[in-house]
Amino acid sequence: MIVDVQPQEISIALLENDRLEEFTREKREFNFSVGNIYYGRVRKLMPALNAAFVDVGHEKDAFLHYLDLGSQFLSLKQFTSQVVSNRQLKPQTIKQTMLPEVGKEGQINDVLSVGDMILVQVSKEPINTKGPRLTAEISLAGRNLVLIPFADKVMVSSKIKKESERSRLKQLVQSIKPKGFGVIVRTVAEDKRVAELDNEMRLLLKRWEDSLLRLQKKTEVSLITEEIGRTIGIIRDIFNPSFESIAINDEDIYAEVRQYIELIAPEKVDIVHYYNGDVPVFDYYQVTRQMKTGLGRTVGFKHGGYLIIEKTEALFSIDVNSGSKKLYDDQEQNAFGFNMLAADEIAHQLRLRDIGGIIIIDFIDMDSKENQQALYDHMRELMSRDRAKHNVLALTKFGLMQITRQRVRPAVDVDIREVCPTCMGKGKIQSSVLFTDTLEEQIEVFYSHFGKNMRLHVHPFVYAYAAQGLFKSLKFRWWRMFRVKLVPNQSLGMLQFEFFDKKRQKLQLPKQEEINT
Repeated sequence: MIVDVQPQEISIALLENDRLEEFTREKREFNFSVGNIYYGRVRKLMPALNAAFVDVGHEKDAFLHYLDLGSQFLSLKQFTSQVVSNRQLKPQTIKQTMLPEVGKEGQINDVLSVGDMILVQVSKEPINTKGPRLTAEISLAGRNLVLIPFADKVMVSSKIKKESERSRLKQLVQSIKPKGFGVIVRTVAEDKRVAELDNEMRLLLKRWEDSLLRLQKKTEVSLITEEIGRTIGIIRDIFNPSFESIAINDEDIYAEVRQYIELIAPEKVDIVHYYNGDVPVFDYYQVTRQMKTGLGRTVGFKHGGYLIIEKTEALFSIDVNSGSKKLYDDQEQNAFGFNMLAADEIAHQLRLRDIGGIIIIDFIDMDSKENQQALYDHMRELMSRDRAKHNVLALTKFGLMQITRQRVRPAVDVDIREVCPTCMGKGKIQSSVLFTDTLEEQIEVFYSHFGKNMRLHVHPFVYAYAAQGLFKSLKFRWWRMFRVKLVPNQSLGMLQFEFFDKKRQKLQLPKQEEINT
């Protein structure tokens, strides 16, 4: 796992055998993450949709469907009201009187009214023009357990197959869980000892109690509990003994992750590394290159085939093309071979881009029913490794395959095209021969403002040109004159450059100075 922390955003890349498998980018101020708990106000009831729109502080009201209220909604609603109205007593869930369950056939206006203040949790982040999607069935996720207030069941992940282990975990958790709480035992809890599960149960219970204490102080719409950071969340969900390295270029997040790994897997704490090299961390681990080759509209795969991936408001469409090469002389076998190769890349792209919703794949036409079935079975096998909930349908008579994949946050959208930073798309730039003269002028200006020990990031081609000649090179000359260190950066355009200090903070000139230069 490679974590690139920048002032405005955090990017996380997951590599398997040096191949980029997952990529996530989030704005640092973005605060509508899945798992956040809010104290919200019902703004509008929609009987036709059997849903309500709830104000949780987002520019668009959040959507809460009747079926997402949960069976114990009335108990949660009453308890929330008691906590807010009585600020003297410490709120205790175990003493709450349970009210009748909410049936699945009811109507939203039977249980909610406009103006009601309720406790809700984000189940889907805002996507496109839609606000967040909510649930009133509150849950607090840990690595091994998920704690659910106002429930009383213990459920074990269906991925734990051994019946003896399922029975052991169920009895164990039943004996340590507090009254008035339900628990879901996650897959990673298999073969875990009682002490480890008990410690996590206490931590989750403490998070819930802290949430109630914060709720006591609220009267208006506000955030009650923020989900743990995205980096920790990914580690919590996917960390396993096969992890070899976690590299992070920020000291604070490095310390946070190291502390978390020490808690869940002390023997693996040394795989967490703080990266403080001059070359950007994504360039060092070849992430930038893989993003630019694998996240465009057109994506190539083996033997000259390629995919065209298009996004619309309703769905994603993927068109499979064989290119000019042939695998076999027989048309049917050739189509089957390219389709099988395309399926591998499609499963990879869905995970890499975190594509969700409806996906329509236009495979190369095949006449053989056996080949169509083999392709369908192959795609199902590939998708079985995907952590997101999904459903794969067989090929239609038109050669189309439909996949639905769980979408809880917007798909990763990385524009791999580079707008010329000099002409800004106008089509004409100054002579490239003069670029190094301009660069030296800028170095002088920045040197006069910020002094020595700056890092100047440039495109790798410009770096290669400036490094020619060793002691006669521009790179050596600028270091001798200004103590500025030249760094190649693959994310920059050809004639683009940026200055950084020793702590990798971007340097910017005052506006007037920029105008003058």
